[in-house]
Amino acid sequence: MAMTEVFDKLKALQDVLAEKYSLMAKIEDSPKQLFTQDELLVRLRKEFLETSAVYEKVKAEASQLQLELEEAEKSREAGEKGMDSISTHREYEALEKQINEASAKESGIRSELQKKDKEREELNEKLRMDEEMIKAQETELNSNKAALESEVQSYQNQIKELEAQENEITPGLDSEIVYKFQRIIQRNREGIVAVKNGVCTGCHMILPAQFANEVHEGEKILFCPYCSRILFYQEIAEGEEAEDFLSMDETGTLADFDDEFSDEYDEESDGTDDDSLDDGDEKSISFDD
Repeated sequence: MAMTEVFDKLKALQDVLAEKYSLMAKIEDSPKQLFTQDELLVRLRKEFLETSAVYEKVKAEASQLQLELEEAEKSREAGEKGMDSISTHREYEALEKQINEASAKESGIRSELQKKDKEREELNEKLRMDEEMIKAQETELNSNKAALESEVQSYQNQIKELEAQENEITPGLDSEIVYKFQRIIQRNREGIVAVKNGVCTGCHMILPAQFANEVHEGEKILFCPYCSRILFYQEIAEGEEAEDFLSMDETGTLADFDDEFSDEYDEESDGTDDDSLDDGDEKSISFDD
């Protein structure tokens, strides 16, 4: 396989992989879209339970006050009936005291009971409103989940199509190069870039003259020593001014990338001592027709 065909394959593979990894990232991030709604629903349910507990407590207190009110009423009524059968002034004073105390207690309890009844009504209304809000939130969340599941399914279908395209492109390419190419695109979305006027268009760093010449010759696959991307030579179009880049816009070196690549590759290997792509090596591959 000629190097021009290899570069064409890599360019096509780059577009497929970039779209594939973009969709995979969307799938991975999709649960985050519902996080706020989930969090709100959890908080609403918690508040509902807390309000319910307070409501039950107030309800129990109101029931107890109702019993005390009934006892005070009975005590007052008993004193009033006793007035008809008194025979001495002392009996009169005792019954009068009983009636007054019962009446005062009855009045106090009735006032407290009214407050409890009002509080219970307010809590009951709050529970009703909270319950409606929870149901509305659940409906909205379930609707959004269904829409998101449909969207994720669409992404997964697109990924399958992209993987089919990937399988059509990769035959004939060195598997080690493909693996590293995939890792580069996961980082930068671009795995193969042009060299113009001795400058890598991926990181905008000026390449050593001898290295740039080797890229120009196009006889083997070379990686940029600064951004790790695969390089191919591209002539400057007529009328296009040569660019003078003096600084690197993106951080990261080939050594850093190869260290990571080497670690991951070793973990996935079967423990053999096959040679891997070393830092700074100019990987040369023969592609026969």
